[in-house]
Amino acid sequence: MKKIAVFLAEGFEEIEALTPVDILRRAGFDCKTVGVTGSVVTGSHGIAVQADLTLSDPLEEFDMIVCPGGLPGSIHLRDCDEVIRLVQVFDRDPEKYVAAICAAPQILAKAGITTGRHVTSYPGADLESLFADAVYHTDKAVIVDDKLITSRGAGTAMEFAFTLVDVLGGNSQPLRDGMMYSQYLTAGTLHD
Repeated sequence: MKKIAVFLAEGFEEIEALTPVDILRRAGFDCKTVGVTGSVVTGSHGIAVQADLTLSDPLEEFDMIVCPGGLPGSIHLRDCDEVIRLVQVFDRDPEKYVAAICAAPQILAKAGITTGRHVTSYPGADLESLFADAVYHTDKAVIVDDKLITSRGAGTAMEFAFTLVDVLGGNSQPLRDGMMYSQYLTAGTLHD
């Protein structure tokens, strides 16, 4: 069974962190939260989460690391030497995956793993300018470049999570259907 570590740092974006955890667990993967700034980590909207692990636990045995966005959560991840080291280690291993959403792809840029690769992030000059050496996309919710997966933001968190299921060898379609994602994606809202 594939093992996934989702990093949590103070100020993480709850939707971008917990949606992948939920969907990956529903798909049968061993998905753990990893507290980077402590064992209890509070998101950018005040939701406190008890992390399954911390950075002091052995993480190199995992198959994927996921970096959620949020402010200042993604900044804390970007400025953590151990997170940068793990991103580089995972990127060098042809059997491992690195995923980041929203503001978190800046971590990948700092780690020096985006040159010549297809990526996306939350829109805006501050982030987009970090990817001058990459092939930057604005027209898709999720970009998969071999074992590197990036996504745009909170509104793309479900598609990001379903994509993670698929790239790890699972099948997201039953989850998409069971969670009514596919059926109501474009159905809209009825207002009186």
